[in-house]
Amino acid sequence: MLAQALRSGAGLGQQLLPQLGALSALARAVTSSAATGAAAAAAAPASKPVVEKEFLVYRWNPDSAEPPKYDSYKVDINACGPMMLDVLLKIKDEQDQTLSLRRSCREGICGSCAMNIDGTNGLACLTKVDRDPAKVTRVAPLPHMFVVKDLVVDMANFYAQYKHIQPYLQTTKPRPDGKEFLQSKEDRAKLDGLYECILCACCSTSCPSYWWNSDKYLGPAVLLAAYRWIIDSRDDFTEQRIKQVNDQYKLYRCHTIMNCATVCPKGLNPGKAIAKVKQIVETGKVV
Repeated sequence: MLAQALRSGAGLGQQLLPQLGALSALARAVTSSAATGAAAAAAAPASKPVVEKEFLVYRWNPDSAEPPKYDSYKVDINACGPMMLDVLLKIKDEQDQTLSLRRSCREGICGSCAMNIDGTNGLACLTKVDRDPAKVTRVAPLPHMFVVKDLVVDMANFYAQYKHIQPYLQTTKPRPDGKEFLQSKEDRAKLDGLYECILCACCSTSCPSYWWNSDKYLGPAVLLAAYRWIIDSRDDFTEQRIKQVNDQYKLYRCHTIMNCATVCPKGLNPGKAIAKVKQIVETGKVV
């Protein structure tokens, strides 16, 4: 009987072996998963502390009788991107959807988000947020421009002045064999520092002369573009272009204050270009 019991126990053990093996594998998997989770939790960065900063944003609605004002918004600057455009979009998305502003590329290419931030003109997408929570950041539309709503200004006069200088290639001869007009590397290099202008109007709206005479003075951005076409070796209307800008107000309201070069987000120097145009007008020679 003893032998029979032993044989019966051995058979039962063999039947249970696959189940015991499965339980052992499950235990190892659970242990491994727990260890992996613990390691991931240890490696994960700790959440950033809340850093609230106050932003004063210019508000004006033409459909309301309320006068222009600055509204205060508090934003956790650790919970949004590093640029002022990120802050403004966070305010619009989470606090006040009535806030109006222009923006498009977010890369400093389109010039849409030009505004005045803490007293200096610039592109919101390229202007970094001041990380000091004790300092209040003030955001306003471009100065001395007619405001359409909030941070949106009327650019009609600025674009009309740009159109006035005919900013496109003008020639009297047909294209060679229907192909493009060629120029030397040296002539092409003369356009560097001019063609990169994105017409954001940061320079023109930082110029006191443009503030007081924007109806007559063409302003830094437009005169920079005018010089770009005056010195283009492919253009045949150089003389006409010079005569077009040779005016007491159109050109000579520039007093070389150089605010334009200070605020240009592309690092251009409109003041230098205007000085070159004056030199061309006086000497009659393209320089």
